[in-house]
Amino acid sequence: MSVDVAVLYFAECPNWHTALARVSAASARTGVQVRLTTREVKSTEEAELLGFTGSPTILLDGADPFAKCGAVPALACRVYATPAGLAGSPSVDQLAAALAALGV
Repeated sequence: MSVDVAVLYFAECPNWHTALARVSAASARTGVQVRLTTREVKSTEEAELLGFTGSPTILLDGADPFAKCGAVPALACRVYATPAGLAGSPSVDQLAAALAALGV
């Protein structure tokens, strides 16, 4: 079994490249196979439609495991709380835990 992973981003934010690398590392660490896709979000309207609350937004099987209550859609860089402090992407450990939580 595998997990659909979508990395949503907007072009001005460099952090989505880090997210892609970390998703791949988390997949290798956990042994969970992923089908990785990317999607550029180009407008505020598209951000609202997709529930895109900043770049990168990482969806596992269509759900954002790092969603914050009250976050609003925006074309902006997203900040994640990690054990090492605030970062532009979840850590490999956080992504591995999110993949493992799917129970695949």
